[in-house]
Amino acid sequence: MRRLKCTIQYDGTGYAGYQVQPNGLTIQEVIETTLARMHKHPVKIIGSGRTDARVHAYGQVIHFDTELSIPPENVVKALNTLLPADIRVRSCEEVKPAFEARYDVIGKEYRYFVRREENAFRRNLSVHIPYPLDLERIRQGMAHLVGTHDFSSFCVAKTETDNRVRTIYEAELMTVGDELVFRFQGSGFLYNQIRIMVGTLLDVGRGRFAPEDIKKMLLAKDRNVAGVTAPPHGLYLWEVFYPE
Repeated sequence: MRRLKCTIQYDGTGYAGYQVQPNGLTIQEVIETTLARMHKHPVKIIGSGRTDARVHAYGQVIHFDTELSIPPENVVKALNTLLPADIRVRSCEEVKPAFEARYDVIGKEYRYFVRREENAFRRNLSVHIPYPLDLERIRQGMAHLVGTHDFSSFCVAKTETDNRVRTIYEAELMTVGDELVFRFQGSGFLYNQIRIMVGTLLDVGRGRFAPEDIKKMLLAKDRNVAGVTAPPHGLYLWEVFYPE
């Protein structure tokens, strides 16, 4: 048996999220069904983590075991021939049998896309914000998120883990074309953390909160003091990091 690591991208618009569930079609289900067609038997994949319904990925990582002797580059071609057009395999490589796409992760990068003009072609891929935003205020607020903090104020109350301390290495607001891109790189993120941080920062940009309020929210450790949860379709799992 060989273990293969694949980096995949997907448009999450038509899916109920990454992980298999009974209430809708998922990314994992589609990939496993495709691999079963190739192998003539069920094949289980393990991903670096879950993404919710309508959330996208540019750099999701999965692994699976195979007895096939197909070179990795041909696995990419075969999968992309069989998969629907909204799921693409970017790369594939053979890794050591001990590699774990989920448990070996040492960091992730997420990006959140916001557009300030209507765009029919981007309606499912970025979030339209019609009101004016003060970008300098947003950047000042983002600076308070960098570092190691308890992010209880920026995750849903039902978050499974009791340890809500995470480290954000980098946080920046970029302009890409006519869109704003919120970029976060960190050790890991809690459930809905990125979307709540972005929703809060957008409220900073429109004047509902002051930039320094972000620091107060972190200290409060209370979801009720932070802003709204931004919609899912602006969010992308951009890159997953592993030890070299």
